[in-house]
Amino acid sequence: MSNGKQQRPGSRGGGKGHGAGASRGGGRSGGGRSGGARGGPGVPSQGGGAGPRRAGGSRPPRRRRPSTPPDPASRDVHSPEGVRLQKLLAGAGFGSRRACEKLIEEGRVEVDGQVVVELGVRVDPSRQTVHVDGDRVVVDTDKVYLAFNKPAGVVSTMEDDEGRPCLTDYVGHLSQRLFHVGRLDVDTEGLLLLTNDGDLAHKLQHPAFGVPKTYVAQVHGVVGPGVGKQLRDGVQLEDGLAKADSFRLVDDIPGHSIVEVVLHEGRKHIVRRMMEEVGYPVEALSRVQIGPVRLAELRPGKYRALSAEEVAQLYRSAGE
Repeated sequence: MSNGKQQRPGSRGGGKGHGAGASRGGGRSGGGRSGGARGGPGVPSQGGGAGPRRAGGSRPPRRRRPSTPPDPASRDVHSPEGVRLQKLLAGAGFGSRRACEKLIEEGRVEVDGQVVVELGVRVDPSRQTVHVDGDRVVVDTDKVYLAFNKPAGVVSTMEDDEGRPCLTDYVGHLSQRLFHVGRLDVDTEGLLLLTNDGDLAHKLQHPAFGVPKTYVAQVHGVVGPGVGKQLRDGVQLEDGLAKADSFRLVDDIPGHSIVEVVLHEGRKHIVRRMMEEVGYPVEALSRVQIGPVRLAELRPGKYRALSAEEVAQLYRSAGE
């Protein structure tokens, strides 16, 4: 839905009528493309050889100025028991060690906010942060970042007291303890982010950062020309005013419309309640994008690793 031509909710081979049992066959192995990320330890490969992998396998193309002026004498970030910085960068997909040494010598690499220009610096990837050209680089190989296409009928929890299909049915075999960033209600399908990076997950869910989320819905009725303005101006719900960041009509069929709604807040059933309020009840709903991460062709019940650029953009969205 998010890669050019928009699709209707439920049209990716498992949509609104996609039962949990049908999704779970093969649900324990994702089939999505990995976005160029390199493989990491403890994460099994998926069907087709494109398993979930740690972010950092492809160099983010954007080049920005370091956030701190070069001043190598200001603070010592050397960790004697750590790993050489150029080795970590090479492992994160920034080219050969010689190419990574050049990045350091050019003053484009920061450790804990300090520009590093010496090649002998060692870094502890489990507790220190690394930026290249101002972008956060994940050098901790234990960190996992996944995009998951939640089928309708699956609850957005790792366990369910009522025995309903849940996220563990799809990612419970992974060695890392993952948790989801935000939720989707049981009847909504689409994109969920799963990670073991608690700091990033907390920031992405914090309302102060306002990470946009894009939904595509099939609604009852043919949407009139003034609905978009009404939603952008805001509609009054029982828990306060709710505004859409953007709204557009994607398609219409007799008696129904396909619409795209972008929001930066995550109140419960927010899209369904807003559309109900303006007179167009939701019949099927899918989340197709969170910040820079798109669902694209990922099938229901499957997951993929985020690319290095996607992770860097998520950190950017979270203010880092």
